[in-house]
Amino acid sequence: MKRHSVATHRVTVSGLIDKPQSFGMADLAHFPQTVLDRDFQCVTGWRVPDVRWAGVALPDLLDAVGVSSDARAVRFTSFDGVYTESLTLEQARRRDVLVATQMDGKPVTHDHGGPTRLYVAPMYGYKSLKWLGGIELTDRVKPGYWEELGYDVDAWVGRSNGRSDAPT
Repeated sequence: MKRHSVATHRVTVSGLIDKPQSFGMADLAHFPQTVLDRDFQCVTGWRVPDVRWAGVALPDLLDAVGVSSDARAVRFTSFDGVYTESLTLEQARRRDVLVATQMDGKPVTHDHGGPTRLYVAPMYGYKSLKWLGGIELTDRVKPGYWEELGYDVDAWVGRSNGRSDAPT
């Protein structure tokens, strides 16, 4: 995976929106910043407790570009084009879904998916796409990289991928 420099990295937002835009790191820093302290849970069972994520709440970014009434889902693409992920528009509008620019008080490193990565707090880690480069508003959910390999499209921690231990 080719590394992206913080100076030149951009997240492009396109698709069913009013104002297609490309945001650099400085642009993202101008948005209100959201901080979440949450566990990072892998579908395979491991967990990293109390990770501090910071960045732009995805709903704020979506509001800035003007989502079309025809949009029903959001597709995310890594900057190398290999990895993809999708959320319903309703899921993407949750305040605990971030375009993360910091992890534990420091910029997100390349090894952790930086300079920007998606962080979807209530879902298993595979939904938190690393190396975020593209956000596209679409008319339907399109299965992502991991779903094509058999993982659930909905990845609620404890309620998907064969797990049934979540509180109701």
